[in-house]
Amino acid sequence: MTFSLQLQKTYYPTVEYFGTFQGEGCHSGRSAFFIRTYGCPVHCPWCDSANTWHPDHRPKNVPKMSAAELIELAIANKPDFVVITGGEPAVHDLAPLTTGLREAGLRVHIETSGTFPLKGDFDWVTVSPKLYKDPLPELIQRADELKLIVENADSITYWEEKLGDELARKDRHVWLHPEWGQRENPDILALIADTVHERGAPFRAGWQLHKLYRVL
Repeated sequence: MTFSLQLQKTYYPTVEYFGTFQGEGCHSGRSAFFIRTYGCPVHCPWCDSANTWHPDHRPKNVPKMSAAELIELAIANKPDFVVITGGEPAVHDLAPLTTGLREAGLRVHIETSGTFPLKGDFDWVTVSPKLYKDPLPELIQRADELKLIVENADSITYWEEKLGDELARKDRHVWLHPEWGQRENPDILALIADTVHERGAPFRAGWQLHKLYRVL
C-alpha cells in the first residue's frame, strides 16, 4: 500500500503493538490489533500499563513509529478492528493515523480515560474514567461504552454522584471491572454482582478475559 507523505512523516511514541483479541467490553473475544502509545498524565497508582508513563517502569527505548508503519503492521495482522490505547492515547493527535487506518478498510476503536479531547475519527469509543483526573463531560456523552474500575466499596456510588444521568442511560453498557489487585476480594466481587443483579441495565459485570487466556 502506498502511503501519503503526511502518514510517513507523522510519528507516535509507541510502547508496543500486537495482535490478539479484545478482552474487555462489548467486543470481547474478537480479533484485534492493539497500538499502545506512550504518555499519560492521569497516573493511577494501580496502573497496569505503568510502562507507558512511570519513570521507574519506562522502557529504555520508546520508538517513534510513523503512522504509515503502524497502518502497515495493522493491515498485515488482518484484525476485526484496531484498538488505540495507552497510556492516554488522546494526548496525541490521532487524526492522521485514524484516517489512514479507515482508508485501509480497518475499523478503529480507542480506549481513553476521557480526560482529553479526541483528535481522530473513531468507530468505537470506550471511556474508562478515573478518580485521579476528571473526565470531560463531552467524552462521557460521546462514549459507546463506559468502563468503571471498582477499587473500593465506594467506587460505584462515587461515579453515580459524579456522572449523574449519564450513568443511568439505557442505550449503552456500563461495565463494572474489579481493579485487578482486587480481583479476588470477595467484597468487591459481591458489590459488582449485587449491583448487576439488583439493578440490571445499564450495569454489566466486567473482566479481563485476555488475562485468563494468558495473552496480552
